[in-house]
Amino acid sequence: MKTAIVTQSRGFFSMTCRVALDIDSPAARIWSLLTDADNFPRWNSTVARVEGQIREGERLRLHVPGTARTFSPRVSDVVPDTQMTWTGGFFPVFKGVRTFELQPCDDGSTQFAMEERFSGLMLPFVRRSMPDFGPVFERYANDLKREAERTPPLRRNA
Repeated sequence: MKTAIVTQSRGFFSMTCRVALDIDSPAARIWSLLTDADNFPRWNSTVARVEGQIREGERLRLHVPGTARTFSPRVSDVVPDTQMTWTGGFFPVFKGVRTFELQPCDDGSTQFAMEERFSGLMLPFVRRSMPDFGPVFERYANDLKREAERTPPLRRNA
């Protein structure tokens, strides 16, 4: 797949957005970008600043460009060069779980996938105030692809 494929689904108490695309770069290079908090905003137009270290058990503070919004997910399920999860919110009221997956391909490229699942009792009430994540996820994936295919790894984390 040359371009990002975005899929979305909605239930009464859940909402999911997923993006996937092939990146002509090894998983280790992509992983180094995904786990370098200091340089994250340099290549990722969907994030203004990341506070904290992107590694197992850490709590992050993500700042969204052009807004006062911040998100504070906890990093878990880290398998270097393969996967990680960011979880935020207070279940059963409202919870967001973002998963990142890297799957190496035989030709040396990597399939990148990112999915976020929102759930909870408050979702039906806050859904209208939430942005359409499809374009945001597509931009995130394309930013990652552009940077991973352009540069060598900055440094290895997590």
